[in-house]
Amino acid sequence: MPTAQSNSKRNRIAAGTGPDGVRSIEDGVELTLRHGNGLDIPEELADVCAPHRMAVIVYDMQVGVLSQLPDSEEIIERVARVVEAARRGGYPVIFLRHFFLPRRLSGTFALRMAMSWQQADSVDDVKFILQRDTPAFELVPELRPTADEVVFDKTSMSAFEGTPLAAVLRDLGIGAYAIVGVALEIGIAPTVTHSTDLGFVPIVISDACGGRDKEAMTRAYDEFEFQGHAMVTDTATILPLLAGEPA
Repeated sequence: MPTAQSNSKRNRIAAGTGPDGVRSIEDGVELTLRHGNGLDIPEELADVCAPHRMAVIVYDMQVGVLSQLPDSEEIIERVARVVEAARRGGYPVIFLRHFFLPRRLSGTFALRMAMSWQQADSVDDVKFILQRDTPAFELVPELRPTADEVVFDKTSMSAFEGTPLAAVLRDLGIGAYAIVGVALEIGIAPTVTHSTDLGFVPIVISDACGGRDKEAMTRAYDEFEFQGHAMVTDTATILPLLAGEPA
């Protein structure tokens, strides 16, 4: 079974070259890479699926968030399968949690957003949800980080804003990440867009990303396709790659 250490020392075997690209094999997986400025440029999922190239990000799988979704059990099960496969394959796994500021620290934007989301007519009607160290703030029981994993807490929608996520990935030499969790239309989409401005390659595992507004989710996927900045896949495709299972 591949590990982070063994994968970092994979033997690369040239399978063919073109004028601006190279095809190679790593642990029996054929890669289709373009080449430029001395760099390998990934085109397909297999090109980034290795523990020294890609991390797995688990976005806001919290009790208080999942309780709002009708298909929460299915999303939890799929996300758990992705995490387990990533662990077997030796991938870095990073969890995110969201919290809202308490009333005293909520400023103009925070109060305006809370009133809009909750359709409240005044600040007095706002409920300050997902407060730190409350049951709703915690990750669901099915997803407990191990000693080799970490949880970053945030108040922004992008996982890369106000957290050390980008610094950690760069320090590991990782330029891509696969993301799962909730909610696609609220937080995962902004994370994808922000991360590409920072130079990362996002892989969205579609059936392990939940949400509530199906029309908004469709718009998000349309935007990914239009921008061309993200790879979109599903659990059936990526799980064997994460776990290092033969095709």
